[in-house]
Amino acid sequence: MRIGLYFGSFNPIHTGHLIIANYVAYNTDLDKVWLVVSPHNPLKPQSALLNEHDRFHLVEMAIKDEPKLRASNIEFSLPRPSFTVDTLAYLGEKFPTQEFAIIMGSDSFQNLPRWKNYEHIIRNYPIYVYRRPGHEIKDTWGAKVELLDAPMLDISATDIRKWIKEGKSVRYMVPDSVINYITENNYYK
Repeated sequence: MRIGLYFGSFNPIHTGHLIIANYVAYNTDLDKVWLVVSPHNPLKPQSALLNEHDRFHLVEMAIKDEPKLRASNIEFSLPRPSFTVDTLAYLGEKFPTQEFAIIMGSDSFQNLPRWKNYEHIIRNYPIYVYRRPGHEIKDTWGAKVELLDAPMLDISATDIRKWIKEGKSVRYMVPDSVINYITENNYYK
């Protein structure tokens, strides 16, 4: 089985994430897409991060009826901060019969040389890159890259958190089950 790993803070998960995950699941040769909830991205500040277990629960709620998508908390038990190369090594040991690939936006792909042991990643794993406006791919560093034109929504989790804090509606930007849970638990206030 070929599994695409879509890493993210998902703070919170929103329609933009879901469109990309679903598009990749149904428009590539991958069998499943795992949305890997990162406890802490070493390249991002941790201050505004909702608890990882709560973010994982929101991802589970958002994708519960989609058979090709799965929420993964695999990084919760790994040393922190989590580095993709370490997560891939762990997954390879835990699931030796699976083939793993990475899914990322062209903005993140541009930062790949800043990743720990990125040379190992590009040598050993295919990377599915969805184009993001203003972030053209100029160099692939020899990686096995499949470029995707997934539908894009210009919304961000940062904006969603801001609007929730301001008491504004985020309906249609976040699945109803997720926004209801966020409201009931007073998240991002």
